Amino acid sequence: MDFILLDYTTLRLVWWLLLGVLLIGFAVMDGFDLGIGTLLPFVARTDEERRLVINTVGPVWEGNQVWLVLGGGAIFAAWPPLYAVSFSGFYLAMFLILFALILRPVGFKYRGKLPGQRWRDNWDRALFVGGFVPALVMGVAMGNVLLGVPFHFDDSQRVFYTGGFFGLLTPFALLAGLLAVAMFVAHGAAMLVLKTDGAVAERAARYGSVAALAGFALFAAGGICVALLLPGHAITSPLATDGASNPLLKTVQVTAAGGWMYNYSAMPATLLAPAAGLLGALAAALLLRARRGGQAFVASGVSIAGIILTVGLAIFPFLLPSSTQPGAGLTVWDASSSRLTLWVMLLVTAALLPIVIAYTSWVYRVLKGKTTLEEMGGNPNAY
Repeated sequence: MDFILLDYTTLRLVWWLLLGVLLIGFAVMDGFDLGIGTLLPFVARTDEERRLVINTVGPVWEGNQVWLVLGGGAIFAAWPPLYAVSFSGFYLAMFLILFALILRPVGFKYRGKLPGQRWRDNWDRALFVGGFVPALVMGVAMGNVLLGVPFHFDDSQRVFYTGGFFGLLTPFALLAGLLAVAMFVAHGAAMLVLKTDGAVAERAARYGSVAALAGFALFAAGGICVALLLPGHAITSPLATDGASNPLLKTVQVTAAGGWMYNYSAMPATLLAPAAGLLGALAAALLLRARRGGQAFVASGVSIAGIILTVGLAIFPFLLPSSTQPGAGLTVWDASSSRLTLWVMLLVTAALLPIVIAYTSWVYRVLKGKTTLEEMGGNPNAY
């Protein structure tokens, strides 16, 4: 059977790439939902305008959540130690994200059940929380990946997380959280400019352009911090890329400040990722000012993808560095499932992922065009 299987090293690398694709897919597809929820109190002044904003995402937000399920499933099946550490160490953060995400469907469904304005205003606040909180916490989590997470393994490879929720809220992590909020807001604003007209689109363009410029500045500031202040991790023992998964079989050295920049100096082509993050944000700001929603949406999506790739390429081959036991940091080469598991999952993914992409494309094709009050008035399924 070995002749039909990819070698272990290649499979691990393929799944690292697939994990990146799924994270980018979630950030781009669900990111504009979160951004629109965050923008709701600012771009919509009347009840009709708020209904208009909500109905730009109402038909598609559930489908966008598929990317979150796929990403979580991929981590669980392909990278079990990563799943164990992240979902136990970030337990309260994950709970906060899930609680906020649960507010969205409840808000969508219950907002229009009663005519009272106070009732609707409260659910609008819940939709704002459901957009802002997940974006902020996800960004904070990304910042903590670069800082290193306080966990270690014992001799039996049982994982122990020694940090707390408030320990995650360091200045650099909060900067990363605000970066995520800014880029998701810009992404959501681009969708509103694309899907609406009038005052809502005008306000979305103004707020979105400011958010994109803020994202540009925050990403640049984060890059300076990583280059000048943050130490990195480097594997100092011989690298076995095709051995059994055991994070404790390597030695890791904490480098001086700027250590996470090594991959960029060794492989200059990787600089395209941070360039995409910066130029995409700048282009999104300019295109939003010009009221070109579709092009701004693409530009902000490129920026989001560039930001995620920047982090992934900086820490490669690490998936989750450890700040308390550097040698226990999880890498692509020692935190994966078995070779056979990765291969079977790759076949399943190759069959199902194109279906997800095709269905999503079909849905957006069917729902193309502007969302209008007239259309909502004649649609019994409108929120």
